[in-house]
Amino acid sequence: MSGTGRGAIRLDEGGEIDRGRPISFRFDGMPLQGYAGDTIASALLANGLRTVARSFKYHRPRGILGYGVEEPSAILDLRVGEGPAARHDPNARATIEPLLEGMVLKAVHAAGTAARDRLAVLDRFHRFIPSAFYYKTFIWPSWHAYEARIRAMAGLGRIDPDARAGVVPHRFANVDLLVVGSGPAGLAAALAGLAGGRTVMLIEQDARIGGSLRMRAGVIDGRPGAAWAEETVRKLVDGGAAVRTSATAIALYDHNLVAVHERGHAPGGAGDCLWRVRAREIVLAAGAIERPLLFADNDRPGVMLASAALAYLRRKAVRAGGKIVVATASDAAYELAGAMAAAGAEVVVADARKTVTDGARALAGDVTVHAGERIRRALGRSEVAGVELTGGTRIDADLLAVSGGFSPAIHLYAHAKGRPRWDGSLGAFVPGEPVPGLRVAGAAAGRFALADALEDGTRAGRGSGEAAPAPSAGPRAVAAAALQHAAPIAVPEAAARDRVFVDLQNDVITKDIALAARESFKAVEHLKRYTTLGMATDQGKTSNVNGLAVLASITGRSIAETGVTTFRPPYAPVPFAAIIGPALGELDAPVRRLPAENEHRAEQAVFDEYGGILRPAWYGSGPDAIASECRAARTAVTVFDASPLGKVEVVGPDAAALLDFVFYTRMSTLKPGRLRYGLMLSEGGVVFDDGVVLRLAPDRFVVSCSSSHVPAVVGLLEEWRQDRFDIARVFVHDTTGHWATMAIAGPGSRAVVAAIFGESGLDDVNLPHMAMREARFEDGPARISRVSFVGERSYEISVPAGRAVALWRAARKAGAVPLGVEALSILRLEKGFIMVGVDTDGETMPHDIGMGRARDTRTDAYAGDRSLFTAEARKPHRKQLVGIAIEGAARVPVGAHAVVREDGRRRSIGFVTSSAISPTLGSSIALARIEDGERRHGESVTFDHLGRIFTGRIVAPCFYDQKGERLHA
Repeated sequence: MSGTGRGAIRLDEGGEIDRGRPISFRFDGMPLQGYAGDTIASALLANGLRTVARSFKYHRPRGILGYGVEEPSAILDLRVGEGPAARHDPNARATIEPLLEGMVLKAVHAAGTAARDRLAVLDRFHRFIPSAFYYKTFIWPSWHAYEARIRAMAGLGRIDPDARAGVVPHRFANVDLLVVGSGPAGLAAALAGLAGGRTVMLIEQDARIGGSLRMRAGVIDGRPGAAWAEETVRKLVDGGAAVRTSATAIALYDHNLVAVHERGHAPGGAGDCLWRVRAREIVLAAGAIERPLLFADNDRPGVMLASAALAYLRRKAVRAGGKIVVATASDAAYELAGAMAAAGAEVVVADARKTVTDGARALAGDVTVHAGERIRRALGRSEVAGVELTGGTRIDADLLAVSGGFSPAIHLYAHAKGRPRWDGSLGAFVPGEPVPGLRVAGAAAGRFALADALEDGTRAGRGSGEAAPAPSAGPRAVAAAALQHAAPIAVPEAAARDRVFVDLQNDVITKDIALAARESFKAVEHLKRYTTLGMATDQGKTSNVNGLAVLASITGRSIAETGVTTFRPPYAPVPFAAIIGPALGELDAPVRRLPAENEHRAEQAVFDEYGGILRPAWYGSGPDAIASECRAARTAVTVFDASPLGKVEVVGPDAAALLDFVFYTRMSTLKPGRLRYGLMLSEGGVVFDDGVVLRLAPDRFVVSCSSSHVPAVVGLLEEWRQDRFDIARVFVHDTTGHWATMAIAGPGSRAVVAAIFGESGLDDVNLPHMAMREARFEDGPARISRVSFVGERSYEISVPAGRAVALWRAARKAGAVPLGVEALSILRLEKGFIMVGVDTDGETMPHDIGMGRARDTRTDAYAGDRSLFTAEARKPHRKQLVGIAIEGAARVPVGAHAVVREDGRRRSIGFVTSSAISPTLGSSIALARIEDGERRHGESVTFDHLGRIFTGRIVAPCFYDQKGERLHA
């Protein structure tokens, strides 16, 4: 070894590093060296660095606590590579990131460096900034006076706006058996599954297979555990199993869909991918996470989990200290004591138990053991320099390895709606009732002995399929003395000046939990949000159970009675690039195009996106283009490409009943060949969409919904079809893409339609407003409907999408002028026609837009009916749709608030939803939602938009042709 005695050192032999491949890197400006196979954490420890970060709130010095994803403190700013392949991660966890040549690392959340942080002075004021202090302190004179500075100090790393992540692919797999974790239970499960003729995928979050077998002593089938793991992997791969390392199962969703983030190791982060694995059965063998102990100043650099210290020693050949105190309340940490002593360290064990088992003493060898002693406090100003035991003994130390018991990693079990159960004998939450399709094995199920884990994994891997051939007997471990892994959680009685840290990443101490309890935040979910306990990027992996124990002690309850917070995905942080994957640009939101797009371009159309569809906004380039289109619609004839309008067919004997239930307006009374306008409501009674329903036959309807809402309307119809109706008697088909629709509107529209289809059947007797008839166009089917969104005589003609260009050209040849979306929006505003999602929001009900009659007359059930009679729905002074005649020529901005002065203060009574300068009326008009709007007609109202003031008069929503005479012009 390169040194003995005090301090961390790199051993001369052993470990999974390649000493022939040195790696240069920098941390906080210091040039350092590690080896291939190191993680950032192991390289920092080998260089003698213990303070690598600063805490979130108090800026206290923090070191490396863990070995894997449980690490709460060692989070660094990472840069590696150059040019387009360069990678920047502002919150890289040092314990799982492999060391790469040229890495530049920096402590995050430090004003300066980890060793010298100018904001460390905040720790002196800790008593004035307990949990939730900001809710009580920053209220005078205004939160906004402090907001900018607080936000600047919050968070961990800082994103570099110039950094760009690469595209992370998404991959898919379907297997019979997915095994999560490659420790002894996971490997045994994979072997059993493969022997049973099943397709198997094994995933491991570490870069190497084996889990605890790579650091703990054990003999399986006559071979050391690590050697047995390597041999088992070869068997699995040769047998056809898929084995993925550096792959973390981050979430389990319905129907056994597991999301797996696989990390690549290339300098630019290349090689990452996100797997979506669908498995018939899942074996969760993710092991267990060691818990720290609770004592004063337990956050000092130099305090480390015993299992982490053992992993760094045996896997990375790093002895993390020279004078070591191992603090435990079980047998779990004794193997570390013996291994450290064999590596030349001075080791003392402080065991909270008065009696130490023979198996533990055999593991530790000849080391001093203080039985019946706990750690009272860690000594040292900025790093651990020693410990004080409860009996008053002080021991010099540069490493304090703690073992407070183990928490099974049952997060995926909880994602699958499994309910954890507190096992007092183990001092841990374990799986409760079984979840179909998921088996938990080994340490994740609370079975820590090697032989038990192997047996458990073999049993889980055999699965429940009766047709599978019986596998051979599973691997067997050499019998050894039974070790006690359960450790009772001791909650110390801290002195007034002591701080006992429970959540290291969020700086939550036991006094914060006591404060939350005093202020009645005693429910675990309330405690979590009041103190931020367990809400950080480590998701409380090392803090949650200790926090529950403290709360239980304060409230006089057991941990079982206290309960546990909800486990939510993801299990570990995931880069946004991995979640987004290749869904970028058009791969994320493909541009939806009109069948006649090229024809519109030839007509000099200016395109814009409306509801995810690329559509002509207007035609030509003159400043009067939109106004000219509006005038053409009012005085002549226009043609508008309305192809994106929904054409959702509802077919079957129960089609009318389904539409009666989904629509606020009854549709079963509609005669074939006629149309009716109606609203669809959510279950909350809110306007979901509007549209026109066409009845083609007694059992066949077409729902023409808003262009941008087609998928949502299809989903709504399908949801109620499956929930309430016989799915063999009614069917929903989206035929929107099959048909192209051209709307021909204006006083001259009948002549244009007659030029295309002939005069027969177009008179107002045979084709009145809100009626339709079948026709033929170029030897194909066509539908001609009398329906208008602009208030003029109008015909909507639908033909197969392949004939869109021909229909457009026919309309243009007959004299129709092109009409764009912008002019259409003005024309409908002049008529007071709403656009759902523009003139409505998540609170708008039918009676707010003047359609309350059905609520008072319908007695049958329909979606949202009960919600229309709640106290909220019947509340007086609801915001109602009105028109606003604006004074002056200026257009009032959408979103401008109508303000009144009450008791000397201004208050908003509503807001503008649509606004335009009307070419027809020669004035500025708007639609708005105003409190008691229907009763305020004739009132003057003032609008404020970012300091600009507008005045208008409240009128009826319809500004043009209130009697509707133009529909027959």
